Amino acid sequence: MAANLKGKKVAFLATDGVEQVELTEPRKALDQAGATTHVVSPKSGEIKAWKHKEWGDTLKVDKSLEQVKASEYDALVLPGGVINPDHLRMDPKAVEFVKEFAQTGKPIAAICHGPWLLIEAGVVKGKKVTSWPSLKTDLKNAGANWVDQQVVLDGSFITSRKPDDIAAFSQKIIEEIADGKHLKAAS
Repeated sequence: MAANLKGKKVAFLATDGVEQVELTEPRKALDQAGATTHVVSPKSGEIKAWKHKEWGDTLKVDKSLEQVKASEYDALVLPGGVINPDHLRMDPKAVEFVKEFAQTGKPIAAICHGPWLLIEAGVVKGKKVTSWPSLKTDLKNAGANWVDQQVVLDGSFITSRKPDDIAAFSQKIIEEIADGKHLKAAS
């Protein structure tokens, strides 16, 4: 966990209903590793997080989708919760941001229901991924090879299943950004 991510920028794409710990804990780990992190959302101001079975904290949005480009970031994190990715996959700008990011070859990390955005962006075909178990059929129908593992790396895609996997998920994101092989290939 001693990786130095100074100078690296990571976007967390989220909206109302994001599973709080799936945004706040990986963000804390990336910040502690030296990265600059931004909550990017279709809306500006604040979003309301979801905490297990009830509404959680209000979180500050750092940048709206209107203000950012995929090329400005070294990695993208797609936190889950059911509400958050369901809303985002219906937002053409959010889907386009994910597509653009996938084209760069830079790391994209999705946890829980976050892979719904990867499906909507049409970028999971042939990829080995994991997710919350209820997305298994959706991912398989999109052409992905779904597996039940704590964290899965396939190319530039990092996926995890649930909040219990956050430590391993965060560590893998840090390793992949620090490694830089995806960043060099995308330059």
